[in-house]
Amino acid sequence: QLQLVESGGGAVQPGGSLRLSCAASGFAFSNAAMSWYRQAPGKEREYVALIIAVGGGTNYADSVKGRFTISRDNAKNTVYLQMNNLRPEDTAVYYCSVRAYGRGYWGQGTQVTVSS
Repeated sequence: QLQLVESGGGAVQPGGSLRLSCAASGFAFSNAAMSWYRQAPGKEREYVALIIAVGGGTNYADSVKGRFTISRDNAKNTVYLQMNNLRPEDTAVYYCSVRAYGRGYWGQGTQVTVSS
């Protein structure tokens, strides 16, 4: 079945960096656009970034533009989110997502905490 497994979260100080990974299986990864979302405590889930299937085109939320980079390795069925210059407001559970078989799928999430 389709699976998305995030990893790489943790606790960092403001200004620090983390790289999140999302290992995907159960669908044609190389043909699918992949997204990252996040949900902070008490807030709704929000869009972070997207990478399209062909050509590597990307899109970012204004709040992370210039600090976060989404990338993919189709040979490894993995999508990444490189997060630099992290801020306390980036604290959230981060989820990767894909739309396949007519619906959206989400991983279990990975916690990112930015605090001094």
